[in-house]
Amino acid sequence: MPANLPPQYFETEKKLKTAKTAEEKIAVMEELLSIIPKHKGTEKLQALYKTKISKLRQQAQKKAAISRHGPTFHIDKAGAGQVILTGLPNSGKSSLIKTLTNATPDIGDYAFTTHTPSPAMMMYENIQIQLIDTPPITQEYFEPWHAELIKSADAVLLLMDVRSQNPVADLEMIRGKLKERNIELVPEEQEVYLEKQFFWKRTLVVANKTDLPGTDASLSALRNAVDPAYNLISISSLKSTGLDELKNRIFAILKVVRVYSKMPGKKADKTDPYIFKVGDTLMDMAKTVHRDFSQKLKFARIWGQDKYQGQKVNHDYVLQDEDVIELHL
Repeated sequence: MPANLPPQYFETEKKLKTAKTAEEKIAVMEELLSIIPKHKGTEKLQALYKTKISKLRQQAQKKAAISRHGPTFHIDKAGAGQVILTGLPNSGKSSLIKTLTNATPDIGDYAFTTHTPSPAMMMYENIQIQLIDTPPITQEYFEPWHAELIKSADAVLLLMDVRSQNPVADLEMIRGKLKERNIELVPEEQEVYLEKQFFWKRTLVVANKTDLPGTDASLSALRNAVDPAYNLISISSLKSTGLDELKNRIFAILKVVRVYSKMPGKKADKTDPYIFKVGDTLMDMAKTVHRDFSQKLKFARIWGQDKYQGQKVNHDYVLQDEDVIELHL
């Protein structure tokens, strides 16, 4: 029996793409349940949402139980990916967050201005990327929860202060503290195997405050010490220099592609792309758009940046950044 879902269902379903917290997702799913017609054709769909709601509530209860037993932090991922900023005291993490986003973190010329992790959203072209400001890492201070946040993030931005008398020693100290928690920083092009995804973190090494006089020697020493594969980025968050390259590299390190869906005869909405991992295929998109597409997809037409102009493609077509895709049942 067909589900015969009303148009209101599909409009409400779009909210799931932007729902960030478990509470928001539960609210949208409960709204969907109230819209879905109650008959035999929708029994499986109703059961699916009820199961998802139950799992989300269990996860929320576990987080609440953990928080009662001591300091811990969990930040739900949002946007196209989560990048965690780390570094020594006064390396400029909070200033960089303020420059790249609309956030207003506490900023001061003294250590430990940031006490707890704080998320903010950076706009990159037509998507948002989540940046996490964190307390500094020192020889004496690196909380277990901090390490867990790094493990769960999609990538790391390691911010180095070139005013330091010995930035190379600073770099090695941070690497050493991370290795104590089984975290290995790797270049952005490093292949990270599934079993290593919580321990090998693709990393951007960023030299900050390069606008200040007398920092050339420190910058040169840091550049020589960093593996060329990291392709050290030089910036000044105060003067906003080097930030365009930084934003491009932040997007690149996430290894994601933006894909737009269009209806036959209509233009694609390029303000709200779907986000997929590099290597995902047409069938991954079909499953995301709607279950019916994954089960009944006949073919798709692709409009790409380079060679595709409405050609039909197979189910195993690998999605490319800024593809426009028209799915046909």
